[in-house]
Amino acid sequence: MTAIYLLFFLSAFILFYNYAGYGILLLLLTRIKKRFSPASAPDASFEPHVSLVVAAYNEEADMPAKIANTLALDYPAHKLEIIFITDGSTDNTPAIIAREKRIRLLHEDIRSGKTAAINRAMQHVTAPVVIFCDANTMLNREAVRNIVKHYADDSVGGVAGEKRVMSRDTAGAAATENLYWKYESFLKKLDADLYSVVGAAGELFSVRTQLYRPVEEQVILDDFVISLRVNMQGYRIAYAPDAYALEAPSFSITEEHKRKVRISAGGFQSIVMLKGLLNFFKYPVLSFQYISHRVLRWTLCPLSLPVLFVTNAALAVLTPYVIFKWLLVAQVLFYVLAMVGYAQALRQKKSKLSYIPFYFLFMNVAVYQGFSRYMKKSQSAVWERSKRS
Repeated sequence: MTAIYLLFFLSAFILFYNYAGYGILLLLLTRIKKRFSPASAPDASFEPHVSLVVAAYNEEADMPAKIANTLALDYPAHKLEIIFITDGSTDNTPAIIAREKRIRLLHEDIRSGKTAAINRAMQHVTAPVVIFCDANTMLNREAVRNIVKHYADDSVGGVAGEKRVMSRDTAGAAATENLYWKYESFLKKLDADLYSVVGAAGELFSVRTQLYRPVEEQVILDDFVISLRVNMQGYRIAYAPDAYALEAPSFSITEEHKRKVRISAGGFQSIVMLKGLLNFFKYPVLSFQYISHRVLRWTLCPLSLPVLFVTNAALAVLTPYVIFKWLLVAQVLFYVLAMVGYAQALRQKKSKLSYIPFYFLFMNVAVYQGFSRYMKKSQSAVWERSKRS
């Protein structure tokens, strides 16, 4: 019975800590830090040369808007080098880009994946700061300025922008995806306030060129690995919420599922590749952030869900405490709502009440599937673009 109690409370603690407790703890720690060591504002006058690198694969539909958005960025043209790399594209993406003289086009017919394309593009970068963004995202006009001002601080080795999901859908899948990213952005800000963002999102992030290390072509989450390897060199990743990338939500739950499973497979791969970050003695603060924010979400949290349910059911039957019966009812209701949310998602219906439980369960199930793909080595690093709304 003691073991059942222990497993129940341990699994409940892990889930609470990862999804809520860590954020609460960060709030407390950052407030204490600000009281004793107030942060200085970034230097808005800092204006280094910058290279903007965009990897595009068969993006002809989005390319005219992306080019217009890129050329409208508020930064001196003579200090902003723009590189688009379109390796493997079989549509008109390279031809559309080639019309614009300000953009340097890199293209090879062979497709080796985004990671290989970025490695190749970096061979042509000469600016001290490089910014990466996706071809299907739109940047705010001040994005470059709001990123580079952080580099006036020599301790900053990279800067993570903010991902925002565009949607007028206030109740369905897109709204839930948007809510998830808002929470992630909140945690990133707190992570940065404490020490460093833990893994940048590929929609918009930046590193000092001298700190970039070529990424192995089999890497699935190139953005995650690139940014954390900058951390491992002794630098922190700053956060720039005023530099954001707007992206349409996934077209369907099938497209979102494909993306989540790929990210999960990449997460397990990253944990193995970045195993040095688990060393608290070498990276005391960073390891704490990395394990709390990332590792737990990809490992113990998904395992804790079935453990919590099974031990709760056992305690509801084997003990006289009514609280365990009510908790079991609450869990059953949660999973019923998740199933309703899944059925509604398949029919493109809108219901925030059922979709939030579904999206939570959906993310954790994707971790199991991602782990299976990682173990079988069946997840390709070559990304098939997702269909967006």
